[in-house]
Amino acid sequence: MTKETILVTGGTGLFGSQFVNFFSNNDFEVIFTSTNENKSIELKESCLKKENISFLICDLTDISSWTRALSRLHEKGRNIHHLINNARSLDNLKINQDGETDRKNFVSEYLLNVVVPYEISMFLFRSQSESLNTVTNISSQYGIVAANKNLYEDFIHESAIQYGVAKAALNHLTKELAVRFIDKNIRVNSVAYGGVEGRASEKFKEKYAKLTPSKRMLSEDEIVGPVAMLISKSNSAINGQTIIADGGWTLW
Repeated sequence: MTKETILVTGGTGLFGSQFVNFFSNNDFEVIFTSTNENKSIELKESCLKKENISFLICDLTDISSWTRALSRLHEKGRNIHHLINNARSLDNLKINQDGETDRKNFVSEYLLNVVVPYEISMFLFRSQSESLNTVTNISSQYGIVAANKNLYEDFIHESAIQYGVAKAALNHLTKELAVRFIDKNIRVNSVAYGGVEGRASEKFKEKYAKLTPSKRMLSEDEIVGPVAMLISKSNSAINGQTIIADGGWTLW
């Protein structure tokens, strides 16, 4: 049986590395994108089934960079069955001294979190709709609700407004693409995650715990489950939905 292939954008980040590791260990062929070759090599070498993994070094904000890379894969007969739009850049989340977002950072965040997922999804839809089965967009609880001021010491300088606005747009993009792709039996969904422990300080985790019913942040091993569920053929009825995996944060 031919292995299915998953393309993960932003493979070396906190979320991306979890996806790469899990799906390669579960006998998928995994291709991930990154702008950092050294981190990409380290990630591949750290995975148990590294023979299932390959990576593309490209700048997703440069349309010619990733279209060339994906076109070469297609020419070699390597088609994508599942796309996970996960790439992000912390550089886009800068806030100026006045607590506002400069236009450059707002536009850059929207480009990487909305426009690029749209472009890559459309590229695969046009070039290989016969193989593409699912598209999953990685979103956030802040695409559902606004940031909670009580979580931050200095709210206007710590909570980047462009992040939540872009994620909200990504959730709606999910609905639009779901309608456009379903005639080819391609499902499009998103997962809105709550905060993941990762680099969070103990003080931040304590404050976060007081603001959510689960009384904790998500752990790294809770990242993969919702995406694995969405790409499964047994969940073929789920289309155009944003699955909220936030421990109940958005209930309050």
